[in-house]
Amino acid sequence: MNQQKLAINGARLRQTLEDLSAFGATERRGVTRLALTNEDMNARNYFKEQCEVLGMVVTVDDMGVMYSKLEGKNPDLPAIYIGSHLDSVQKGGRFDGVLGVVAGLEVVRYLVEEDIQPECSIIVVNFTNEEGARFEPSMMASGVIAGKFDKDKMLNTRDTSDITVQEALQDIGYVGLVENRMTHGKAFLELHIEQGPVLEAESLKIGAVECVVGMSCYEIEIRGESNHAGTTPQQMRRDALTAANRCMTALHEKLGKLDPTLVYTMGRFNVFPNIHTVIPNKVIFSLEARHQSAEILQKVEDIIHAIVSGMQGECGQSVKKLWSRETVWFDPDLVHKIEKAAQTLDLSFKRMVSGAGHDAQFISTMMPTAMIFVPSAGGKSHDEDEYTSWEECENGVNLLLETVLELLGLR
Repeated sequence: MNQQKLAINGARLRQTLEDLSAFGATERRGVTRLALTNEDMNARNYFKEQCEVLGMVVTVDDMGVMYSKLEGKNPDLPAIYIGSHLDSVQKGGRFDGVLGVVAGLEVVRYLVEEDIQPECSIIVVNFTNEEGARFEPSMMASGVIAGKFDKDKMLNTRDTSDITVQEALQDIGYVGLVENRMTHGKAFLELHIEQGPVLEAESLKIGAVECVVGMSCYEIEIRGESNHAGTTPQQMRRDALTAANRCMTALHEKLGKLDPTLVYTMGRFNVFPNIHTVIPNKVIFSLEARHQSAEILQKVEDIIHAIVSGMQGECGQSVKKLWSRETVWFDPDLVHKIEKAAQTLDLSFKRMVSGAGHDAQFISTMMPTAMIFVPSAGGKSHDEDEYTSWEECENGVNLLLETVLELLGLR
């Protein structure tokens, strides 16, 4: 193939992304398109129409996942899957998830326009309820497909209006068949905005993602004794909030020195009885840590237990591990192909880890999988100000196309 012809239609890519951003558009150019709402249905219908114009066959599985297939010369060969999700969080951005779906569509558009029939089929995927903003947990459909979540339990999950996933699928007309599910493939590729500041800060164009990091979440409880805020001398108090403050400070000091790539968050904090005239008798707060190394995460747990159990004073303490997940490593050969494509297109790049979860982490248990990151302005995501320049979107899709052509043996 002529290398100069390798370029997707940037103007069309932008227009497709703009068209999709109209479904659930907010006043500040963001998007609210919760899973299986009318806004999601309209986005799905638009995506389906764009695929069918290309002669693709669109099917839906029992979790509402959409598969748009460009059939290959040998349909019995394992397919190349490309995709992400169309749902958003409340007042989210225009690029999260959507870019990955539209990227797959644009790759197929290129193949059709260049009259290239691939040897194996190309299937563009829209996963249901990746965000988990309406129905918990996130990455619901990919989790069911990969055997991580129980299907019946997921379909009976309810939103705040007491509507189940099954009912919502029926309401928007996207109940499909279990036999339509993806099973095995040659590869799965997911292009995504970084949702962080690293690529922009380092003036790089591409992230070749080698893993989704492991994480652990803990709940720490400090127990004191309530009493009158005006009559109890300071030295005679069992103030749970004061003790919790000392504990959090000590945790920051230790964890901050553990490893430069460790991230940790104390994101939930509850004080009881939460009355300004009463000394707090209990504080419960969360601590979530993320790192690719199981050894580092174990050290985090050791630090938490050491600090909490070693606290001096009249207050009681306890630690509970709420949940954890192991690091998911992507296919080394696919990651290398992404790096090779970046070199071919003269796009600056680095290997990266993903601190956020993505459908790719579950699909990686089923077939060779990798992800591509493009920069996020200011590192912002899950926010109406989320932005990735049109040039950077185009870079990512061209890189994806180059990688697909390599997988097809056309490079």
